[in-house]
Amino acid sequence: MSSRMKSYSFIEPVLVVALLLLGCSCAGTSEAIYFNNIQASEFADKIETLEPVIQENDLLSITISSLNPDASEMFNVSSNNSIRNANATNTISPVFGYLVERDGFIQIPLLGNIKAAGLTKEGLKNKIRQEILDRKLLISPIVDIRYLNYKVSVLGEVARPSVLTVPNEKLTFLEALGLAGDLTIYAKRDNILLIREEEGKRVLTRVDLTTNELFTSPYYYLKSNDIIYVEPNKTKIASAGALRQWLPLALSGLTLVVVSIDRLTR
Repeated sequence: MSSRMKSYSFIEPVLVVALLLLGCSCAGTSEAIYFNNIQASEFADKIETLEPVIQENDLLSITISSLNPDASEMFNVSSNNSIRNANATNTISPVFGYLVERDGFIQIPLLGNIKAAGLTKEGLKNKIRQEILDRKLLISPIVDIRYLNYKVSVLGEVARPSVLTVPNEKLTFLEALGLAGDLTIYAKRDNILLIREEEGKRVLTRVDLTTNELFTSPYYYLKSNDIIYVEPNKTKIASAGALRQWLPLALSGLTLVVVSIDRLTR
């Protein structure tokens, strides 16, 4: 037997082992598909309102305008309240706005303390507008309110784990996953954890993306400060364990093969 034939006899078993390990690490097709076996369907939106309730520590942008721009300007002086905002690109910058204090109040120039916590944006708009009218400070005032810290966190088995800043204050579960680069092939799609803070409590729920239950779930639309955690599936855990176990042996085996080939070809 020639030296070249002998070298092939060492390499073939190594290739077989490598192919077997690769085959064992592949996830089943059904585990990687969203909404298995769902036919054409129509789901009614059962959510009464998508508008979140203002809570303490929310940061609000409030702009007041009217037919008299000079008179309106008194209400729109820069607020001294600010937070340090981190977006999905990890850029940190100060953001200015009206911070809802722990007692639920904000301070607006000329109006003083206004209770904001517990109201929706529309409710707070009406309250501020009515205060201005009652004090006869402006004629036909227009109040615009936006959240400055409306964010959702997506962690775990996604392409780009991120803290997502949401400018339009409306985000679906699937949109959040899309902004995070979608689930990886190793994500557990039938048991995704959603953490939500409601009325001072942390509510934990599980979402199954292999069925159609998400479309009628109250968690289809996300709320500010929601956290999505995607767990790794068994294939990822098994492959990680196998890699730690077999990598030293594989490296030793390859070293032995290289040394043997080198000696046989001399």
